[in-house]
Amino acid sequence: MRETGEGPAAGRREPAPLRLLFGRLRPHWRTLALGGVLSLLGAAAGLAMPLMAKYVVDALGAERPATGPLAALSAVAVLGAGASAGAAYLMGRTGEDIVLGARRRLVGRVLRLGVPAVDRLTPGDLLTRVTSDTTLLRTALTTSVVESAAGVCTLVGAIAFMAALDGVLLCVTLLVIGVVAGVSALLMPRIQRAQRRAQEAVGEMGSALDRALQAFRTVKASGAEERETGVVAEAAARARDRGVTVAGWTALTGASVLMAVQLAFLSVLAVGGTRVASGALEVSSLIAFLLYLFSLVSPLGQLVEGWAAVQQGLVAVGRVHEIEALPGEPAGTAPTPGPGPVGIRFDDVAFRYGDDRGPAHDGVTFEVPPRGMTALVGPSGAGKSTVFALLERFYDHQSGTIAVDGRDIRDWPLAELRASLGYVEQDAPVLAGTLRDNLLFAAPRATPDELRHAVARTGLDELVARLPEGLDTPVGHRGTALSGGERQRVAIARALLRKPRLLLLDEVTSHLDAVSEQRLRDVVLELAAETTVLVIAHRLSTVVRADRIVVMEAGRVRAVGGHEELVGSDDLYRELAATQLAADRSGAP
Repeated sequence: MRETGEGPAAGRREPAPLRLLFGRLRPHWRTLALGGVLSLLGAAAGLAMPLMAKYVVDALGAERPATGPLAALSAVAVLGAGASAGAAYLMGRTGEDIVLGARRRLVGRVLRLGVPAVDRLTPGDLLTRVTSDTTLLRTALTTSVVESAAGVCTLVGAIAFMAALDGVLLCVTLLVIGVVAGVSALLMPRIQRAQRRAQEAVGEMGSALDRALQAFRTVKASGAEERETGVVAEAAARARDRGVTVAGWTALTGASVLMAVQLAFLSVLAVGGTRVASGALEVSSLIAFLLYLFSLVSPLGQLVEGWAAVQQGLVAVGRVHEIEALPGEPAGTAPTPGPGPVGIRFDDVAFRYGDDRGPAHDGVTFEVPPRGMTALVGPSGAGKSTVFALLERFYDHQSGTIAVDGRDIRDWPLAELRASLGYVEQDAPVLAGTLRDNLLFAAPRATPDELRHAVARTGLDELVARLPEGLDTPVGHRGTALSGGERQRVAIARALLRKPRLLLLDEVTSHLDAVSEQRLRDVVLELAAETTVLVIAHRLSTVVRADRIVVMEAGRVRAVGGHEELVGSDDLYRELAATQLAADRSGAP
């Protein structure tokens, strides 16, 4: 069965943002429910306090002992505070769990994305989505949801008590608050749009900083620190300005709530004073009504803040979902590679990196038999590295056939295919960690004897001997503690430990001195007797030892043969060989 990657089916309707947002609550609904109950208890205690204050006023007015009502009022206050604290803790813990789950899922998805999808993204923006956007989910999915629910219950309860105290004053209150609430509702879409622009600006700032850090030494060597600082500062200023816009709209919404309560207070005071003067309302009832009115500030504020947080959460979950919806590679455990070397065959293969770009391969046809060394040569842009990218299935070719070990490459399970390959890139990436971590990165189950053999075979034993902690010495971020040649040998040893059936080497001797290069060429020749080696070569010293040479130009194969044969039959190869030979001689001591 062919693996084509995973992703949303074509034509499938995308889930609604609210459904995406609240769908992340399902695994935590029990904890949220308990937090909600505690929050409601705190809200109920807050609702009871104005009414109990009325009883205290009535007792004092009737010259009765107020000890009982005061004790009850104190007990309710303590109970409410404890319930609210418990709810806050549960919401905080659940929020962290939600963020952890979102980050794990998103990081797993990012590392499972296909290479074409990652090519269209920037590392800085991806980091922002994993860190900043997932953090916004915490408030939107916990505190805002539960406190909004508690705010609604408190609001309904307060309105019920206010209705019991005086229906006329309630109508006045609802009329004023309703008008302002309508204005607030109109502001919410603006908050969401402003928040999206703010998060995009944070992503742009991350991308600008990542750009400078990825070329840190080039920035310094070019004296471009001030220019790059200006670029990042400009992006940071845009993020700040958009954040200020969000703060402005949010503040305006909050101010409208306070304005509603103040206007309601003035209206109730005027109407209520008239009703007290006419004897239609008791003074204690007016006081209790006013206390309930002011108690509306908190639930109304909770609703506004909660809805504003939901707007932020909708933006965050949308940006997270954009990554989760990208086509990903199928998950799978890499099996143990099969026995023996494999052969490969390209038959009329066509491929381009994008619709707006020319063909990288245009009818490429060649064959590599099992075992032995085959060299790919040609000028820059000929399509040599694309051969490796297609063999690793970083990209899928558009037409033609690529066969590995006689099977169409698309019929191979991706994990099994890559388990059969060893790939050494030209820039030889080294990850932060120890030397041992890097060597075992592609073969974590390698034995100590296999590790020692790979270290000795690639000439790393001298490096290990002089490092203060041997194999357990940290190599720094991106291997900064190692030289270019040492990083290349680490990458080769890492590939050897994988025991590949097909070894892909992208100009692996480019950073080595003459002695190390000769030693490594001997290792490659030894490997070619055991497995299939395909090497992209620019040095004549590597090419002449190959069993066969494939000459590429402009995305096509123009000649295949041995060194002597191609020197006599192919003009391009003759020119490449002469140029390289001259370079080798000019560099000779």
